[in-house]
Amino acid sequence: MEKRLTGKVAIVTGASRGIGRAISLALAREAATVVLAARAVDKLRETAEQVTAAGGKAQIIPTELTDEQSIKNLVKAASERFGRLDILINNAGITHSAKLEETSTEDWDRCLRTNARAPFILCREALGLLRRSEAAYIINIASVVGVKAYPLQSAYTASKHALRGMTMALAEELRGSNVRVHLLCPGGVDTDLVKKVRPDIKKQDLMQPEEIAELVLYLITHKGNAVIDELHIRRAASTPWF
Repeated sequence: MEKRLTGKVAIVTGASRGIGRAISLALAREAATVVLAARAVDKLRETAEQVTAAGGKAQIIPTELTDEQSIKNLVKAASERFGRLDILINNAGITHSAKLEETSTEDWDRCLRTNARAPFILCREALGLLRRSEAAYIINIASVVGVKAYPLQSAYTASKHALRGMTMALAEELRGSNVRVHLLCPGGVDTDLVKKVRPDIKKQDLMQPEEIAELVLYLITHKGNAVIDELHIRRAASTPWF
């Protein structure tokens, strides 16, 4: 039986580890071609090997998401290599933990550049390719702090609120087109980033990257008139309805 993403091409940022790697493997198991974007080339090679073993095809494109030209080069390389783009996953992100009064302008800008500015540029640059697809998807990975806030995370929270707002506006702009736009807001996932920000959460209580990947796969394989705009995903041990 033919896999559901045979012939489809996806770009996944932050594909070198964590949620990005898990998403890449989920797409690969459905026979997608996955363009892997991140800075850590060695880790990207590991992901590429796993993508191939899972039944997909991999293309590594080292990308510096704080650099606009590097983002443009990512889209250009994908276009020249494959001639199409069906799925864009904006997953890469960084965090910063400090009181607002102790947060430097450089730390603030760094969060905004990676978590909000980079997805904006990537969406803008990729839309031409995505519009050529018979059914295209943009999935932006925000965070629980995209809809609420925690102390010591002002820069991170601001960046994820910005990403959520941009995603909502873009979904309105593309309403009725062949491009669907979705937002995921997960709580604590077992990643290096969460371990750094929330060392208080027990490892056994954290969600696994594969659980997030399964939801991404559902969004891009679900057909019909029912559309899920935004998913709030919490740990089973956390408070309902964040």
